Amino acid sequence: MTRVELRLLAAAGDVAGTKNASFEAATVGDLLATAIERYGTSFASVLETARVWVNGDEPVDGDATVLSEGDEVAVLPPVSGG
Repeated sequence: MTRVELRLLAAAGDVAGTKNASFEAATVGDLLATAIERYGTSFASVLETARVWVNGDEPVDGDATVLSEGDEVAVLPPVSGG
């Protein structure tokens, strides 16, 4: 497995109780499934509307995107403000 960093922004970090975490995962899908197991159904709900980026870009192959050692995966929920 590959060690990657997960960055949880806004509501994703709020429901997970952390803004940063390290995981071992081969693909984006593996990473998100493991994060759901760790952080629960509230986190899964946030993921339904969030965007996921790998190293600052949308993953070309979606959940099947293969991760490399040291990649940074960010979960970006929609943000409202005014």
